[in-house]
Amino acid sequence: MSSVTRFAERQETVHRIASEEEALAVARSLAAEFESGASRRDYERALPFAELDRLSASGLLAITVPADYGGIDVSNAVLAEVTAILSEADSSIGQIPQNHFYILEALRHDGSEAQKRFYFGRALAGDRFGNALSEVGTKTVGDYNTRINPDGAGFRINGRKFYSTGVLFAHWVAIFALDGEDRLTMSFVPRETEGIEIVDDWDGFGQRTTGSGTTILRDVYVPADAVVPHQKGFERPGTIGSVGQIIHAAIDLGIARAALKETIGYVRDKARPWTDSGVERAADDPLTIARIGELAIRVEAAEATLERAGRKVDLAQVNLSAENAVAATLAAAAAKVLTTELAIDAANVLFELAGTSATKRGLNLERHWRNARTHTLHDPVRWKYHVVGNYHLNGVTPPRNGAL
Repeated sequence: MSSVTRFAERQETVHRIASEEEALAVARSLAAEFESGASRRDYERALPFAELDRLSASGLLAITVPADYGGIDVSNAVLAEVTAILSEADSSIGQIPQNHFYILEALRHDGSEAQKRFYFGRALAGDRFGNALSEVGTKTVGDYNTRINPDGAGFRINGRKFYSTGVLFAHWVAIFALDGEDRLTMSFVPRETEGIEIVDDWDGFGQRTTGSGTTILRDVYVPADAVVPHQKGFERPGTIGSVGQIIHAAIDLGIARAALKETIGYVRDKARPWTDSGVERAADDPLTIARIGELAIRVEAAEATLERAGRKVDLAQVNLSAENAVAATLAAAAAKVLTTELAIDAANVLFELAGTSATKRGLNLERHWRNARTHTLHDPVRWKYHVVGNYHLNGVTPPRNGAL
């Protein structure tokens, strides 16, 4: 990768995580740090630059690097739990690396050996990869206007991206563009490259600090050896989409856990019992107890479903057959459906049980609902119901794309 080694070597000391158990322990330690400032960051829209540097230095962003390239290649069930732990503390921080891990999975699928050695090495060194994928103004979210065209020994990219989650914090921008034959490519470009303009214009009411704004690409030069044929990843069975989906599901699981935790604390310490309940404390109200029990059971079920999906993705990665890839896709879809519905319901139950006083703006408890409602708009679950149902009823194989 001689043409991209001009990218400055980073000087930070990055920890090397040695096991899945250590990855989970590191995630819990960081989550304890991140949780204390999460409400303030959301309220003020204070972007988590320092927190992302801590995340890089921890080694967590390299846990999916394959063993052949120096990593520990954690189970996807562990990757999901790491994501859920971080997302429970601060769901924006949990979401920012989603594209990072998606990009590394796409690299594993279709990168050349030289590309894998170089970019996996950069991940081990603490580099963060952000995406320039989605666009607005196209017919569907799966259509693109951004183009990559030959220019001497390399290429030039022109286009405009939105929902560029993580790019504000990234060292590398993974730019997705169509080539002359309308095949989707993924190009690795240092964020400081001439022609890249990153606009911090994300103003969604939830996930406020993900930095999911606009990326403008004007004649951005890309060396030929920095371009990955991403289209190939969906021309054969694969796990790119299912890896991305279990991470999204884990973010929603984290939001649900956070909402349940807030609900329990508020009901115990602040909420008043209903007039007709006949109890002294809101926590003794049998209807409230049952509602908490219901939600806790659903969290447990979602956790089990997500872990099972992760194991099925593991199997597909190790033995990549059409059958195993479909099983991984269906399991990831099930996890995404359950966690989507759970996150929204958990955030609603928070106010149902805490009562009117919980709506005070200064408490900022509504951030859990805003975050759940915003993040769950990724990849609508109504189509996941359809995909799963169509497979079981009519034997129709799920389509291959990044949303499944």
